[in-house]
Amino acid sequence: MKGRLIAVLSAAVLFVLTAVPSSASVEGHTYLALGDSVAFGYSPLLVAAGLAGNPHVFVGYPEIAANTLGMQDVNASCPGETSGGFISLTNGADYKCLGYRANFPLHVDYSTSQLDYAISYLRSHHDVRLITMDIGANDVFKAGCTTVACISAVLAGIDANLRFIYGQIRNVAHYQHALVTLTYYSLSYDPATAASTESLNAPIIDATLAFGGKVASGFDAFKGPALAAGGSSCAAGLLIVLAPGVCDVHPTPLGRDLLATAVVNAVAHS
Repeated sequence: MKGRLIAVLSAAVLFVLTAVPSSASVEGHTYLALGDSVAFGYSPLLVAAGLAGNPHVFVGYPEIAANTLGMQDVNASCPGETSGGFISLTNGADYKCLGYRANFPLHVDYSTSQLDYAISYLRSHHDVRLITMDIGANDVFKAGCTTVACISAVLAGIDANLRFIYGQIRNVAHYQHALVTLTYYSLSYDPATAASTESLNAPIIDATLAFGGKVASGFDAFKGPALAAGGSSCAAGLLIVLAPGVCDVHPTPLGRDLLATAVVNAVAHS
């Protein structure tokens, strides 16, 4: 059933994309993936195994979505990226991206901020027809908030940074094609944890819609399987297991594929 669903969604996407002028056919189009470790396909198990020197061992949802859509993906994401670090390497907003870049290669090589790379790439590659983004969770991790005022400030910062980023993509790079933001899944779907995740997703959704983007719900992608497993994304097999009953925050291949399907679904409805 899952295979049939993906095939149907893929056909719908191809129909949508081929409904543009013939000079912009689907074949040969590029998908630019931006964001953090979820887009990168990061796995602490691969790093612990000494494999981080080969970025090809990390497979994120962009690679799966690109394969379904018949597009070539360029994955510029960076593990540990924050919304502020995405904009600048020198503003003090970095969480762990710069440290990762200093020790291991990314999927693509660049020395600038991720935003500067994206603008430069879009200006020189006019075949991009899809951009995806996931960003914001590392802002929360970096802040380590213990008060409502602190978390409110972090969420406001995510909103402002994303609006700046999307403004640059739309108005400086003049990219006017599909823009999809993947929201965050919840580690647990008990009321308190789910509400916290939805609070994080709220400014991400608002900024995306303000710039004509579409939202792929990572939150909804994990919700059904997690609830079926008692509310735990870990118990549902969606998060990487570190020890019996203990999971990392990053998705397993199963979780990754659900996120990819959410992206494909969002593109199909764009």
